Amino acid sequence: MKRNAKTADWQSVLQGKTVGVGLTGSFCTMRQVLGQLRQLREIPGLSLQPILSDNVQRLDSKFGKAEEWQADLRDMGAEAPMLTIPAAEPIGPAGMLDVMMIAPCTGNTLAKLALGITDGPVLMAAKAHLRNEKPLLIALATNDALGANAKNLGLLMNTRHVYFVPLGQDDPIKKPRSLIFDAGLLPDALAAACEGRQLQPILRQY
Repeated sequence: MKRNAKTADWQSVLQGKTVGVGLTGSFCTMRQVLGQLRQLREIPGLSLQPILSDNVQRLDSKFGKAEEWQADLRDMGAEAPMLTIPAAEPIGPAGMLDVMMIAPCTGNTLAKLALGITDGPVLMAAKAHLRNEKPLLIALATNDALGANAKNLGLLMNTRHVYFVPLGQDDPIKKPRSLIFDAGLLPDALAAACEGRQLQPILRQY
């Protein structure tokens, strides 16, 4: 894929940044996200502040156990995760983050974010962060992005300070309404968001 607006040196853009990472229950993409977080964690001065959804905290799946995700975050030197709405709320008034990403972001989380619903720690963190008019990056992975969630995707793509990791159809025959983010572009998209721009092209082909 031709990347006509790739950030040439995302390491320097992200150096010294405090990055909030909201992890939600698209468990099939969790290991890809954790791999990218390990890469980001090697940037000098960068710190990772995880915020875990209720499902990530408690659900096991064929892709891994809940305790494994937290162990991986501890192993890479991330900060202690925020696990509750009260823990995430101070992100706003304290201005704790330079940039936040929701990675992976489920369709359920996307819909609630678009509609202003704040019923979990990741959504609370996103709301608190956006009130400071700082960038929020979404790494979407959902089977209904081109179906029931299409209107929410369009709404958030037209929302100030909200950016997306480039995404595409992972299986257009068996899952024609599904979209998934390109994990390899997550660092570039994060750096672009810090610069106030959307990494292009947003749509890619697998």
